[in-house]
Amino acid sequence: MSEATVGNAGVVPAEEKPDKASIVVMSGDLDKVMGSFIIATAAAAAGMEVTMFFTFWGLRALKKNVPTGRTFFGRLLGLMYGGDITRCNPSKFSFCGLGRWMFNRMMKRHNVPDLAELRRMAIDLGVKLYACQMSMDVMEFPREALIDELTDVVGAAFFVSEAAESSFSLFI
Repeated sequence: MSEATVGNAGVVPAEEKPDKASIVVMSGDLDKVMGSFIIATAAAAAGMEVTMFFTFWGLRALKKNVPTGRTFFGRLLGLMYGGDITRCNPSKFSFCGLGRWMFNRMMKRHNVPDLAELRRMAIDLGVKLYACQMSMDVMEFPREALIDELTDVVGAAFFVSEAAESSFSLFI
C-alpha cells in the first residue's frame, strides 16, 4: 500500500505528521511507569504534544489512595491492588515491597524524581492523561478514584485516532 493510499485511509503521511507523541501505559510496574513518564516529559519539554493512555494495571499511575470496587470481586481486586502511584513495585526484585523501598532510596540518592514527582512534571508540561473507560469498568474504578488532573476518560478508539496523528507511539 502506498503512503498516499495510507494517507487517504485516514493515516497522516510521515512528512505531514505534527510533533505529537502517543503512549499507552498498560503496566503498573515502577520501572515501566517511570520510563513512560520520563519519555512523556522529555517529549513535552521538546515541544511535542503528548497523549498518555492508561489502561488496566497502568491505571495505578492515575489512582488516588482510595478503596475501589462495587461488587465482591471489585472490592477484592481493589484490596489486593490497593494504593496509588507510590505503591508501584518494580517489575523485577519486588520482594513484597522491599524492592520498591530500595529503588526509591536509590533514586533519591541519585536525585531522580519519584513517580509522583514525574507525574506532576508531566502535568505541568501539559501532557494529556487519559484513562481507559473499559478498564475502569472492569476493575470497578470510579472516576472519583482517579486524580483530579486527569484529562478525560476515553475509549480505545480515541487513543487510536490520537496515535494515527502522532510522530511516534509507544506501548509500555
